[in-house]
Amino acid sequence: MRILVPLPAYGFDPSETAIPWKVLLKHGHEVVFATPQGMIAAADRRMVYGTGLGILKKLLKAREDAVAAYHEMEQSPEFMHPIKYNAIREEDFDALLLPGGHDKGIKEYLESPVLQQTVVDFFKVKKIVAAICHGVVLAARSIDPATKESVIHQYKTTALLRAQELTAYNMTRFWLKDYYLTYPRNTVQDQVMAALEDKRNFIPGPKPLFRDRINNIVRGFAVRDRNYLSARWPGDAYRFSAEFLKMLA
Repeated sequence: MRILVPLPAYGFDPSETAIPWKVLLKHGHEVVFATPQGMIAAADRRMVYGTGLGILKKLLKAREDAVAAYHEMEQSPEFMHPIKYNAIREEDFDALLLPGGHDKGIKEYLESPVLQQTVVDFFKVKKIVAAICHGVVLAARSIDPATKESVIHQYKTTALLRAQELTAYNMTRFWLKDYYLTYPRNTVQDQVMAALEDKRNFIPGPKPLFRDRINNIVRGFAVRDRNYLSARWPGDAYRFSAEFLKMLA
């Protein structure tokens, strides 16, 4: 199947993009990347290299398998030849994957009217849409003109938890300022819950104490509701990818 993966020019999370990419390719799916101007994108360097994270580097940066997958993805033909946002046509794809990222560069992706309309188009025809972490914010902001409501208004979902976002911010704010708060006055969970008809449809899942692994996906968490799949953070990336494969099958 042909999967669309839109990205910002800079600032996406390497784990939430490269791990699903590698899993999808391994199972014979085609991935097409899209960027604002059709130029090669770049992941959040701090997550790739741990720059500026100090003694918290091992805890906060992307895990080594994700970094390795990212560098492999960087050399792939599909990553080096993305299409432009305005060249996206829903009918050209079977599913949509929305990665996250918290660097301020992610805003052009979250706030893109073109991408928001793309999400609406996929939901209208019930195609598979999978979103993780801040990618759920893009889904939440995608307003169906017919209903004037978010496409996930009546869906169950998860996303980056308020506690996760604020913990990372408080651990690093003295030297990284608001790096971990993409929108300082509004956490991901707050934004997503505001789009839901019933706030109980936001499913936090078990405490995200450990990252999942390719051979231990039970540590991860994802919520599936009809054609829509969501997950919380890079620590859910393998579970998220496995559930996405099931939906594609």
